[in-house]
Amino acid sequence: MKKLYIVRHAKSSWDDMSLRDFDRPLNDRGKRDAPKMGRRLKEREISPDLLISSPAVRALSTCREIAAVLGYKFDSIKTDKRIYHAGESTILDVLKETNNNFKSVMIFGHNPGFTEFANSLFDEQINNIPTCGVVGGKLAIESWADIYFGCGEMKFFDYPKRNLRK
Repeated sequence: MKKLYIVRHAKSSWDDMSLRDFDRPLNDRGKRDAPKMGRRLKEREISPDLLISSPAVRALSTCREIAAVLGYKFDSIKTDKRIYHAGESTILDVLKETNNNFKSVMIFGHNPGFTEFANSLFDEQINNIPTCGVVGGKLAIESWADIYFGCGEMKFFDYPKRNLRK
């Protein structure tokens, strides 16, 4: 059994239109939301063995903010350029290459691929993973090489604007 957490990058800035899409940083809301979601993950006692991120500035910044809250070392973060605006099959391919010693993985990237991937993996109908949204679940596999669409069971779906304290 493996665990996977799918994290869409936090809200990014469009202030500098001269920047390439890849280089857009987090805006103020994104800088607030990423640690907030990190705290929510910590409250759930989530402690991933591996963090994999798109190298795009907004995704990697989100990853680092959450890693800081979870106590994950920055130099252990793996980046993979294939995740940048990847489709669901590419995301699946990235995970298939994951070292089997890692039981719990958190992956950071972009929509629409991440929403499509979560829906296919967990057989769900999420309309949209909002910025800094997290979908977490268990996978009925023993090896990452065996990951396939439909092998997962979603355990939670959380995002910054969701009011958990009713």
